[in-house]
Amino acid sequence: AAPTVPGYSPGFKKPPAMLRLKRKRLRRSEAAAEAAPRPRDALPRAPSAPTRRNPFSSLDNAPRAAGTAQPREPPPTPAPAPRPGGTLPAAALWQLLEPDCEDKPARRAEPSERTDVFSLTHDLCVPAAVPEVPSSPRHQFPADWSVKTRLLFMSSQPFTWAEHLKAQEEAQGFAQHCRATETNLPQSLQEPKLSTELRCAFQQSLVYWLHPSLPWLQLFPRIGADRRMAGKASPWSQDEALQQVLMSDWSVSFTSLYNLLKAKLCPYFYVCTYQFTVLFRAAGLAGSDVITAAVSPTTRGLREAMRNEGIEFSLPLVEESRTRKQKNSEVSLEMEVASSLEVGSSTEDGEEAAPSDEDDDDDESFSWLEEMGVQDKVKKPDAISIKLRKEKHEVQMDHRPESLALVKGTNTFTLLNFLINCKSLVAASGPQAGLPPTLLSPVAFRGGTMQTLKARSITGKAMAQATYADVCSLEVSGPVLPHCLHTLTALLSAAQRGAFTAICYTHEPTAVFNTSLGTASPAQEQETVHKDLLKCGLHPRTLDQLRQHPTLGKSSIRFLEMKDYAYSWKA
Repeated sequence: AAPTVPGYSPGFKKPPAMLRLKRKRLRRSEAAAEAAPRPRDALPRAPSAPTRRNPFSSLDNAPRAAGTAQPREPPPTPAPAPRPGGTLPAAALWQLLEPDCEDKPARRAEPSERTDVFSLTHDLCVPAAVPEVPSSPRHQFPADWSVKTRLLFMSSQPFTWAEHLKAQEEAQGFAQHCRATETNLPQSLQEPKLSTELRCAFQQSLVYWLHPSLPWLQLFPRIGADRRMAGKASPWSQDEALQQVLMSDWSVSFTSLYNLLKAKLCPYFYVCTYQFTVLFRAAGLAGSDVITAAVSPTTRGLREAMRNEGIEFSLPLVEESRTRKQKNSEVSLEMEVASSLEVGSSTEDGEEAAPSDEDDDDDESFSWLEEMGVQDKVKKPDAISIKLRKEKHEVQMDHRPESLALVKGTNTFTLLNFLINCKSLVAASGPQAGLPPTLLSPVAFRGGTMQTLKARSITGKAMAQATYADVCSLEVSGPVLPHCLHTLTALLSAAQRGAFTAICYTHEPTAVFNTSLGTASPAQEQETVHKDLLKCGLHPRTLDQLRQHPTLGKSSIRFLEMKDYAYSWKA
């Protein structure tokens, strides 16, 4: 038993004290050994390899021989300039927190020290199907039908004009939005902060309309939002009467939006459920002369229910993949059969006809079994097995971008009734139980609530060519609709003198809405429809962009840059 002496502590309780005592004894023994007379017959040792240093020791506790020169300390690194507001960059905080140790493991360079802020966008995640990036800048970027959750604009010019809007400017911006007032700014503004017209137009561009409106819940995005909504108050989850009231009110708002879309007074709107998203577009947008509705992602059960309701739809990405395979087979056949093109085409026709023959054989009777006399010994596949075998490829693409379903024309009205009466549209359990889908629109509708995107400007320091340069940024968060991206870039073009970059954060399930809708309508019909769309509430230049045929495919714009009033982008 250890003696109970005041101040006594075993060595295992206070190891630093024991280590200091051992180092002290070691230094004394080394000093005594050097002070002792050296024998005459002792020859100097041959030079050997340097002694390996203990990796767990530092400059303070490493044992040194007497007379050994102290290691030279590296010159002190100048502290980086503090950011406005007294904040230091991330690298400076690491320098203050980490001790000065010898042979410190090399840490990955902080972006703020060795990398330009604008070069961070070079390594953005690129989807599998990447469209061709334009080789030369253009004066307009393609329409992006995906919904962004966040935009980060960066420029060398400050964004002070977007801060602290006056009450009159905010009210004027709301009035301009409700009255669909067109704002035309000059190409460049010398004093953006003093431009009341710019500040009002900025407030106008941040407005969108939402239903339902529950301030304590974030109602977009809805896919994968269970964890974010967990623990929030939801009095309707156990009250069926309240659920019916909410769904009845939602049906009225949904029908109101469709009627506005049909009358070309609303350009588009989104229906966001907990499983899929639907984009309704008015006739004349995205190169189509009829109303279109894109549903993504879908499942075999949802597609089967739509077929049972008489809704005709297509799977454009599946058809595109099928066409691509046919073209690849043509190329391979031309390479294999080099004798003539006729032989290649005939072989191709034979290969294309084979799958349809197999499908027809599945539906035919098994009369050949009777001819062989084994019809009673062989178990025939039932109709369900044959159906599942045919739909195997459909099951494999469930919940994927390839499951995009496209509805056109009058079938969109049937889809409207189907969604209103579909019980699986609302979650039966979980944090979103009983909560109607979210409706997002750029214009007002019955039951809609006016909302605004959140915007804030930040000024910081970034390393650029061995010096610290001011980098100004403007962050816009919330459901950024397609028209908002175009309107904001048009305002920034004038306010930032035609030079800025933007990083776009996309809600991934909506990126597939940039898929082509098929054959474009004739130019005369497009002009007629375009005249009717002028009253939809969007700026004419924004409307011209949304009328274009989608070219981004399954991807969306991730990085957008304007230089000398010309755009370049990366998808």
